[in-house]
Amino acid sequence: MSEFIGKLEDFSLSKSPKQRGSIHKIGIIGCGSMGQEIAKTISQHGFDVVCLDLNEERVTGGIEGITRLLDNEILRWGMTNSEKRLILSRIKGTVEYSALTDCDIVFEAINSRKPGTSLDIRKEILQHAEKFVRRDAILASNTATLMISDLASGLEYPDRAVGLHFISPTDKVKVLEVVRSARTSDEAFELVSRFVRMLEKKPITLMESPGNITTRMICVVINQSCEMLMEGIASVNDIDELMKTSLGHQFGPFELADRIGLDKLQKWMDNLYNEFGVHGYKSSPVLKRLVRANFLGRASGQGFYKYDANGKIIESTITCPEYR
Repeated sequence: MSEFIGKLEDFSLSKSPKQRGSIHKIGIIGCGSMGQEIAKTISQHGFDVVCLDLNEERVTGGIEGITRLLDNEILRWGMTNSEKRLILSRIKGTVEYSALTDCDIVFEAINSRKPGTSLDIRKEILQHAEKFVRRDAILASNTATLMISDLASGLEYPDRAVGLHFISPTDKVKVLEVVRSARTSDEAFELVSRFVRMLEKKPITLMESPGNITTRMICVVINQSCEMLMEGIASVNDIDELMKTSLGHQFGPFELADRIGLDKLQKWMDNLYNEFGVHGYKSSPVLKRLVRANFLGRASGQGFYKYDANGKIIESTITCPEYR
C-alpha cells in the first residue's frame, strides 16, 4: 500500500512546479535606448527585470521608453494591451543598487557620451554592483568594443564576469554574442549561455576581442560605404538599397549607422583603431562631419537620413557630389 501511495505522490498536483533553471531576476544598469530594448525583450520571456540608473528622471524616461516600444508593437498587431500590462508589471525602476541583491544576472548597458573610452566608468559600475549581489550572481557587460578582462580587473571575483552583447533590434535578432575572458569560469559562461537560450536566441560563443565579431564587421562596412559616398560612386539611398536587396541585410549601412547612433559609432571606431591601428577602423570624414553638426542619427531626428516624429525616413541628408 505504501508503494502505491508513493507512486500517487509522484503525480500530486500539490507538488511545487519544477523551477526554470536558476535564473529568475535580471538587473540592467542603464535605462537608455539599448537598456530599454533589452529590458523589454527579457521581460517578454517571463523574467523579472530591475532597471537602474543615476536618477529618477532617467529611470522614469527609461520606463516611458519601454512603454513606447510596447505601444509600437501593439500598433503593428504584435501584442495585446493585456500582454503589455503583464510585461510592464515585471519591470521595476530604481536608483538604488541594493535592489540588485536578489538578481541572478546583472549587466551594464550604459551609453556614455563622454569623449574617449568608457572603460573606467563601466569598471566602476561593475565594482559597485558586486558589493550588493550574491557570490554566484553573474556580472555582465553589453560593451561592443572593450575587453571583458579589462572590465573585470577591479572585481573581487573576476571569474563571474562575462560579455553579453545584444544586437539591435533585440526582439528580431536571434543571436547573441556571449564573450568569455581567460578568467571567466565555466559555470558563469554556461549559465549565461543557458539564459540566452531561454530568450529563444542562439548564443554565439567567443573568446574576448575588442569589437567581438559584429562590431568589427559593422564598422568596416559603414566606413567603406562612406568611402564610396565620398568618391561619388552612388547615393546613400542606392548603397543602402543594394546591400538590403542583394545581400539580404535588414538595414543598409547608412540606416544601420543612424540606428546605432553616429556618436556611438564613432567611439566604436576610435576604440578599434586605437587597439588595432587598421585603417578600416578609422572614422570616415563624413561620419565626423555629421557628428560635429550634431546629426547623430535616428534618435536626434537627423543623421545620414532625415526622420519624421515617428522615426520614419523622409530623405537623405547628404548626396555624393558634395564629397567629390
